[in-house]
Amino acid sequence: MGTTWSAHLVAGTIPAERLQAAIQAELDQVVAEMSHWEAGSDLSRFNRAAPGSWHSLPSGFFAVLDTALEQAGATGGAFDPTIGALVDLWGFGAKPAPLVPPSEAAIAAALARTGWKGIEIDRHARRARQPGGVALDFSGIAKGYGVDRVTGCLRAHGIADYLIEVGGELSGAGIKTDGQPWWVDIEAPPGAGLPATRAALHGLSIATSGDYRRFFDHDGRRYAHSLDPRSGRPIGNGLASVAVLHAQCMIADALATALTVLGREAGLAHAAQHGIAALFVERTTSGFSESLSPALAAMAD
Repeated sequence: MGTTWSAHLVAGTIPAERLQAAIQAELDQVVAEMSHWEAGSDLSRFNRAAPGSWHSLPSGFFAVLDTALEQAGATGGAFDPTIGALVDLWGFGAKPAPLVPPSEAAIAAALARTGWKGIEIDRHARRARQPGGVALDFSGIAKGYGVDRVTGCLRAHGIADYLIEVGGELSGAGIKTDGQPWWVDIEAPPGAGLPATRAALHGLSIATSGDYRRFFDHDGRRYAHSLDPRSGRPIGNGLASVAVLHAQCMIADALATALTVLGREAGLAHAAQHGIAALFVERTTSGFSESLSPALAAMAD
């Protein structure tokens, strides 16, 4: 995944080496199925497949694709797992690309290969159809799924008290040895100067999307890796970050991406409508400002 992971556990008598190997095996499986950086992954093979071909998918891959398409529909395409061509075009993918804004013609060509509605799935047979030229990219959801895989692995080993982190996405359950819950500070943009927002992860996950993680500057403008699948361009709505709390890290991951694309006003409306606990941090002319969705405000009370 091009990132790191960490685990804090109350493991009892289970050897740490055994747990480390089990966690690594779960994450290795996610990479083998869904990495767009690995040419031999199931995702990369699907992206190269012939137009109109149907493909049986591993259970994890299918679960992520199914959830991604569900979130795409719920957010009006603000989240879209078919943006691989756009990600590569803007230089944020596995293929080398100049870190300069592409031409209008190139954006239009990449948009022609993008669109979640073009992916057909057969839930009964656990397969999906490649419409032709569509490049899946699970960067906005796979890390969260990886966290969920690890938590499932730990529970299968009888471990109920843990804090898991994969590339900044977190999930916690149970308590620490001192009887305290797993308290974490929600990630904030560097230099924001805002008071820390602390959450107890007791059966909860946090995922954060931020424009400070990957970007390039060109002619005095920052182009962040958060792309709007509807326009084919990096977002320019002023949001610096969005953090989402949810029981499933995969859902939190996808929602953090979608709300970032929607922007503060539309994102808050979507979060309020669907009971999503989210923290929005916006860049303004006078600094940074925070907005809490009703669900998160209720948790803070």
